[in-house]
Amino acid sequence: MSDQFELTAEVRADKGKGASRRLRRLADHIPAIIYGGNKDPQPLTLIRKDLEKALENEAFYSHVLTINVGKDKQQAILKDLQRHPAKNNVMHADFLRVDDKTVVKVHIPIHFLHEDTCTGVKVQGGMIQHMETDIEVQCLPGDIPEFIEVDMLEVETGQIVHLSDITLPEGVTSTALALGEDHDLAIASVVAPKGVSEDEAEDAAAAADDAEDEGEGDSED
Repeated sequence: MSDQFELTAEVRADKGKGASRRLRRLADHIPAIIYGGNKDPQPLTLIRKDLEKALENEAFYSHVLTINVGKDKQQAILKDLQRHPAKNNVMHADFLRVDDKTVVKVHIPIHFLHEDTCTGVKVQGGMIQHMETDIEVQCLPGDIPEFIEVDMLEVETGQIVHLSDITLPEGVTSTALALGEDHDLAIASVVAPKGVSEDEAEDAAAAADDAEDEGEGDSED
């Protein structure tokens, strides 16, 4: 992971909902907290524009961050964000301290590949449905992937892609699959177009394959 992210924070003395509200309104700062490791939880304040700019980068959510509190540099990952229910503004941020030798759990975004050329879409006229947009994994901080790729190229209508179908990077495991086969979540599927049954979609795909084979035979002649 080549991206490096640093945030400058200050120790927050005032606590409580009222103090946090004043902080957001008057100082344009965001209340936060950093916890974990061998240290006590530490309430912090962050400059709103700095955090919001960092959040525009997808990699920020899955990278080890440096939180500068005065001269103290703390390594952490973003663990949670609380947003305003209507405005979607960030209201509070939680950071978890990490070290190189301790396994952490983190949600990694999914990148779906070849959706436009997916067999179930391009040949059979289906539509892709996403059941999950991220995967919770556990690994050492240095092994945290920026994203997980799911290749949809050969997925057909009616087929479901599960967690167990995804190849994770070395050193990275799914927290759900670690609990057993019953937790093999559905990640994505291709559903048949409206008014067309799965059998009809399969027949259409078979006809398309036959036509392609015939075309190749003619070209050889």
